[in-house]
Amino acid sequence: MDSTFTHKCPNCSGPLFFDAKDQKFHCEYCLSIFSEADLTAFEQAQKEAHLQETSQDSSTTEETVQSQESTAAQTDAGDMELFLCSSCGAEIVTDATTAATYCYFCHNPVVLSGRISGKFLPDKVLPFAIEKEEAVKQFLAWTKKKWFIPKDFFNKQQIEKLTGVYFPYWCVDSDVTGEMDAEGATLRVWRTGDTEYTETKQFAVRRKGKISFKELIKNAFSKNVQQKMVEGVQPFAMEKAVSFKSQYLAGFQAEKRDIEFEVLKNEVEKEIKDYSQSILEDTAATYTRLSKVQTHITIDGQQPSYVLLPIWLVTYNNHSGDDKVYYYAMNGQSGKVSGELPISYKRLGMMGGIIFAVLLVLFLIGGYMI
Repeated sequence: MDSTFTHKCPNCSGPLFFDAKDQKFHCEYCLSIFSEADLTAFEQAQKEAHLQETSQDSSTTEETVQSQESTAAQTDAGDMELFLCSSCGAEIVTDATTAATYCYFCHNPVVLSGRISGKFLPDKVLPFAIEKEEAVKQFLAWTKKKWFIPKDFFNKQQIEKLTGVYFPYWCVDSDVTGEMDAEGATLRVWRTGDTEYTETKQFAVRRKGKISFKELIKNAFSKNVQQKMVEGVQPFAMEKAVSFKSQYLAGFQAEKRDIEFEVLKNEVEKEIKDYSQSILEDTAATYTRLSKVQTHITIDGQQPSYVLLPIWLVTYNNHSGDDKVYYYAMNGQSGKVSGELPISYKRLGMMGGIIFAVLLVLFLIGGYMI
């Protein structure tokens, strides 16, 4: 059974939240602030002390194991699972892929340990760099540039739905050896007097080399139905990714992967080979035309890593229009946005009526003057 835990303040045991603005961990109770190194050192010392204590008392160990095992229980409701909050003991219902969330009773951030351990332990995490206040500000600035948006799209309740989520991805590095044989031709046209001359030169073109692909990002979450929209907020600053520590999930939601790399392997290899062929052909761009192209691409090595990437996400159900669910995403590092906004047909109709009235008045005035 999976257990839950909350990263707690070393000073007062209040819940800690990761602050994207200063990249540190804040306690809302005693206002203490901790770096990742300080928090990790404290939690490691606590863990070692706990292990030493339990090793001295076997009965205590047995009770601890039983306590941990009682913190989670599965329901019979399909893929939904039931956990107990480690802070207040309240029940938390999640789906099978949730790795971090909130307790709806005490509002403390909760991490589901079994979802981020063993084979599901991420290799890296790219921490949020944009806090919610800034994300809301950028969201409103983006929407205000759009016309005919429903009025309730801007209300407080809607804006508060903006949620920071760590989505799971595969990040792939590949080394490739590529060869290309082709026939290239160059044309030179000139005119002397009334005569036009064309000179054609034929070449045997051969290219061979090694290509390295870094950080090809592939979705690892089957429920990510708006994958094209999420791809629209790429690229991610992967050079800022750090070795995974669950502390970075504090205060955010997170999903675990449910697509294994083996499922994507053929798709990734095809994409890499297509990229490689395109790169080889680009090296012969000086020729007027290229024909009889033959390529041979060999993938020498491939290294996938499991990463969590930060995205601010909000949804809107347009009940006053087409009753469609709209999704908006923002890159939690760069602030790049992607999404489709709803249209208020009432506002659109009103604007159309105003334009028609103005044109009618102008027409009447023009006709009167004539």
